[in-house]
Amino acid sequence: MKVKAKEKKGIVKVKLLIKNVMETGRRKGADGKLIPAFFIKELNVEYQNKIILNVEIGPTVSKDPYLAFSFKGAKGEKAKFTTIDSKGKEDSKEVVIK
Repeated sequence: MKVKAKEKKGIVKVKLLIKNVMETGRRKGADGKLIPAFFIKELNVEYQNKIILNVEIGPTVSKDPYLAFSFKGAKGEKAKFTTIDSKGKEDSKEVVIK
């Protein structure tokens, strides 16, 4: 997961790239067998120990999803980004807002 978070005039602009194949489980591979489903199910963003964004993502989203959004925040504070995939694995990244 790659994250950029920059503050300007009290607004933090976030650019987030989540590396994932986003496989639906309905596509066949070269061998003719179905490729197992594997995709990001959920994204949570925490700021000041509060969830400020919860996004339900599914298999219909393209490979390596890119999201951009903004929120009220301050330079030097931390924001935590957590994804949960279709196998239940969590991946988190904490960044300092620039």
